Amino acid sequence: MASSFSFAIDSQYCPRWKYDVFLSFRGEDTRKTFTGHLYEGLKNRGIFAFQDDKRLEQGDSIPQELLKAIEASQVALVVFSRNYATSR
Repeated sequence: MASSFSFAIDSQYCPRWKYDVFLSFRGEDTRKTFTGHLYEGLKNRGIFAFQDDKRLEQGDSIPQELLKAIEASQVALVVFSRNYATSR
């Protein structure tokens, strides 16, 4: 009984996910408004969210780093906006 209990505690220190949430959004539409506030709200509550910086220029495809961040996130949260579907 004690060994299974200690195993459960040890497994907590080996997280499966690097990020709690991956934020997917169209930067031009919501970065400085809704998504920015959402990111700060999550951070203030101890939720580790991935939000890309401004490295993605309009028309660029998703770099490998973002694909890795998506795979390392427990949840993907999509912020739909007027032009979200036109984003690559």
